[in-house]
Amino acid sequence: MTHVLAICGSRRDESYTRAALETALDEAAQAGASTELLDLRTLDLPPLDADLAADEQGDGARLLAAVDGADAVVLGTPVYHGSYSGVLKNALDYCGFDEFEGKTVGLLGVAGGSFPVTALEHLRSVCRALNCWVVPHQAAVPGAYRHVTYDGGEGRITDEDLAERVRVLGRRVVQYATIEPDPETFEAGENVGAGD
Repeated sequence: MTHVLAICGSRRDESYTRAALETALDEAAQAGASTELLDLRTLDLPPLDADLAADEQGDGARLLAAVDGADAVVLGTPVYHGSYSGVLKNALDYCGFDEFEGKTVGLLGVAGGSFPVTALEHLRSVCRALNCWVVPHQAAVPGAYRHVTYDGGEGRITDEDLAERVRVLGRRVVQYATIEPDPETFEAGENVGAGD
């Protein structure tokens, strides 16, 4: 069975990003996958110290095991200053080729304002450097405060068109979880720090 891991790059209690990721995971489950939400607010991940092993840094080993055990990963982020969150960046810094190379990755961005193109493109560049296979379909929830609501502790996307775009992402990561990856990218060859 395909296993899909979603990583939430928001630490807010009523996170729009988390609500959107749960929508994607519900659809991945409908497509036959087992699913898991890795909520970074529940992990102890100090800023990465490259002189220490992951298992010497809080929940670093737990993060690596979760990513390594997934067939596909959905990276979800709020938009901060035109890019993805520092929380997600720190988590990705813990990971490398061992966890991500050849893995199918879906991208989801959530913004208070307009379409979060830049944040998604920044994540796509990181994934190319790690030799991931990034799903061409990416999902975005612009104006999230207008389109996501929390009722009884559960978040829900209220705009059906946006919700469907997120559901498509959930289906696509399952559909392409076993795709044969292309040869490694030029960016990956230039990413000399990834092997350290």
